[in-house]
Amino acid sequence: MSAAREALLDRCMAYLQDSGFSDLSIREIAAGVGTSHRMLIYHFGTREQLLVAIVERIEAAQRTALADLVSPEGDLTEVGRQFWRRVSDPTLAPATRLFFEIYSHAIYRRPWTDSFRATVVDAWAEPLAELLVQRGFDPAEARQRARLGLAATRGLILDLLVTGEREILDAAGDLLSELLVQPTRATGSGAGSTATLRAEEQT
Repeated sequence: MSAAREALLDRCMAYLQDSGFSDLSIREIAAGVGTSHRMLIYHFGTREQLLVAIVERIEAAQRTALADLVSPEGDLTEVGRQFWRRVSDPTLAPATRLFFEIYSHAIYRRPWTDSFRATVVDAWAEPLAELLVQRGFDPAEARQRARLGLAATRGLILDLLVTGEREILDAAGDLLSELLVQPTRATGSGAGSTATLRAEEQT
């Protein structure tokens, strides 16, 4: 990515956080960030490709934030709680709405969503699964838990955007963080699973 393109993307992201522009034309976006629509077309191609680039940048920043929360011996449940508070922060609502707008187009496999579809799941699920494997989960189960956690978190965020019911959804996010790292009775997988199962049997 060229320095000029990256700087322009930074300006678009700042404008998004302040105003939101999912319903604006490329000319209106250009005016809002203080450039010409020709410059946006030159660097990004189309309005839709610009929006995808913004969402991909935001998603990458969120993955970095999650990685920064994780420590080798840290409590994954607490990591999940902290990350939920981050991604559900009201200041991120314009970017989150844009994410789901692009997601809805990806469902129909619009050609301009190709790069988005290539990363929207795997870029999250693979490192999450690896983290669970490091904590003692079977690789196959770790992949399942990673996909479950990703899908459920996005569902909770969508619920929050639509209903605004912060209290119950914060509680649901906390519960999800707990459930995702609990061992299953069938396999007993996960770090500390034997002790956990014994404790359950004694209650």
